[in-house]
Amino acid sequence: MKVALVHDWLTGMRGGERVLLSLARLFPQAPIFTLLHLPGSVHPELEARPIHATFVQRLPALQTQYRRYLPLFPAAASTWDLRGYDLVVSSSHCVAKAAAPRTGAVHLCYCHTPMRYVWDRYDDYFGPGRARLTTRIGMAALRPWLQRWDRHTARRVHRFAANSAYVAARITRYYQRDSEVIPPPIDTDFFTPQGSGSGDYDLVVSALAPYKRVDVVLEAYRGFNWPLKIVGWGPEEDRLKNLAPPNVAFLGRVDDASLRDLYRGCRAVVMAGVEDFGMAPLEAMACGKPAVVFAEGGGLESVLPGTTGLLFHQQTPQALRAVVTSLEARRFDPSAIRAHAETFSGEVFEARFRAFVQRYLDDAASPDRS
Repeated sequence: MKVALVHDWLTGMRGGERVLLSLARLFPQAPIFTLLHLPGSVHPELEARPIHATFVQRLPALQTQYRRYLPLFPAAASTWDLRGYDLVVSSSHCVAKAAAPRTGAVHLCYCHTPMRYVWDRYDDYFGPGRARLTTRIGMAALRPWLQRWDRHTARRVHRFAANSAYVAARITRYYQRDSEVIPPPIDTDFFTPQGSGSGDYDLVVSALAPYKRVDVVLEAYRGFNWPLKIVGWGPEEDRLKNLAPPNVAFLGRVDDASLRDLYRGCRAVVMAGVEDFGMAPLEAMACGKPAVVFAEGGGLESVLPGTTGLLFHQQTPQALRAVVTSLEARRFDPSAIRAHAETFSGEVFEARFRAFVQRYLDDAASPDRS
């Protein structure tokens, strides 16, 4: 069986790319189809694959401005030539699920989220203060068409897997489709505890994008005599640096070994956005460290309150600061935190996804299938 992998874009090793890496290991001969690829930006195992990009690859200012080409992404996705493949596996948070398999082939989608830019996170990207007036006017006109296109192309998927129950509910809401929940893989072989101690700073590991609500974290730590380190990059970087109090350090991109050291040395990881799942808290837990997470979205599915971290229930600096302040009086058991993270290991993910694929292929081949 010839298999193709489809992923939205390859510009860095965030959560979606870590899922893609596990999928690539499950299908070692599969090439990757994507909108665009910044060479050297992803894991060497992915870089070594045949990578087929679209015309987006040739557009100007690709390194920093590729998100501005969103209106062109549907047209670009239509150029993926998948006629030679029996199984298409897409890893999608934008347009990868629009990949069109040949007649008789199977398309299975691991959905990180329906296209957030045009559904419930639209205002985070294109609301007042988030984009220039001309961009907001253009997107307001384009949004209904993109929503129709997104719904229509969901029909190209034979079966969905969702990274969380939260995303599964959104797939039902926007696509009227069921999905199987398979949490993403955490590299528990690499992210491991070392030493002891509660840590002497808090840590944010996040894309610097509007919906991540790093601005809430910055305001919570303003005037708070406790260091905060932020790993990540993205379109909000300049704005957030201008908002940051002096106890906050922006570290930008770091390699995996440095990230592991940062997890090991922190007191807790903080996540203030409504996440589709949120892998950073579990990577920290694999290193024996707790997480402070906003109590909405996928983060609720990874934190055991009081055992592996704490929740805050209002997305405000005041609510976050109250919970972070309470960390001073709390003690967590690193071994219990680590044990919880191990239930999300890469091996667990690969076994569940392999079974997901095989169940669909068995059902499709069954003579009793209705």
